[in-house]
Amino acid sequence: MDNNKVMIVGTGNVGASIAYALINQRTAVNEIVLTDIIAKDAEGEAMDLRDALAVSPSYVKIKSGTYKDAKDCDVVVITAGAAQKPGETRMDLLNKNVNILKGMVEQIMDSGFNGIFLVVSNPMDVLTYYTMKFSGLPSERVIGSGTVLDSARLRTRIANYLNVNPKSVHAYQIGEHGDTELTIWSLADVGGQKVTELLPKQARNDISDFVKNEAYDIIDKKGATYYGIATCVAQILNSILNDEMRVLAVSSYDQFSDTSFGFPSVVGREGIIRRLDLKLSEHESIELQKSINVLKKAISEVKY
Repeated sequence: MDNNKVMIVGTGNVGASIAYALINQRTAVNEIVLTDIIAKDAEGEAMDLRDALAVSPSYVKIKSGTYKDAKDCDVVVITAGAAQKPGETRMDLLNKNVNILKGMVEQIMDSGFNGIFLVVSNPMDVLTYYTMKFSGLPSERVIGSGTVLDSARLRTRIANYLNVNPKSVHAYQIGEHGDTELTIWSLADVGGQKVTELLPKQARNDISDFVKNEAYDIIDKKGATYYGIATCVAQILNSILNDEMRVLAVSSYDQFSDTSFGFPSVVGREGIIRRLDLKLSEHESIELQKSINVLKKAISEVKY
């Protein structure tokens, strides 16, 4: 395709924040199309964003449109769906959002779209799996935002403890983007030093708990999370469009378990280039399997 054209489906807080993040950094994106079930909302966001172009670091064409505009897009980012309410788990959203998703994906595919889907709506792993099913695209071209944000939270938290820059921390959350996600402590390092040797077990447990629960805390305080995820989605888009081959904990399809879940993967122009083959500890392998089982159950219970 190589138009570097991106469609963002859904112009709520998350969709609008992704577009805002894209125009506020030097990015490979040339054109953004915003679409929403409320067309005037998408147009209002496009107008507001266009007003920033005279002073923003990137010049990007921005317009509102319909699913028909997906035809020549390189990536379609799905943020639309019913929002997670305070006290509601990501899995509570399941049936509601799979049915919304089915209609969207079918219309996007009808446009002649042949690019990459990037799924952000929750419950994201399950919706990533069903986007692959509904679209019929090869699994490497259907990506979920996965545990990229959770891994960013993790690295920031570790960095705070050790007084280093988060960019110098290599550590990942994996599994479901939700209550069963886990930290791969056995492979976490700062400049080659193992984090398990730098932080006591209690500190590591506190960090894992914080990372897993921070979204609920933010939702409780301000109603939704969107800046963190928007910046992570911009990073994923750059890795795709620039063919950066960056390792990101995106949600990708695992043939062995027939699920999609967050796991460090190489991301480039073709989508998921490969999943890394990590040697997890026995405890981590067991916890990951528990997370996969939760997702398998959710996938099997969906009614559409």
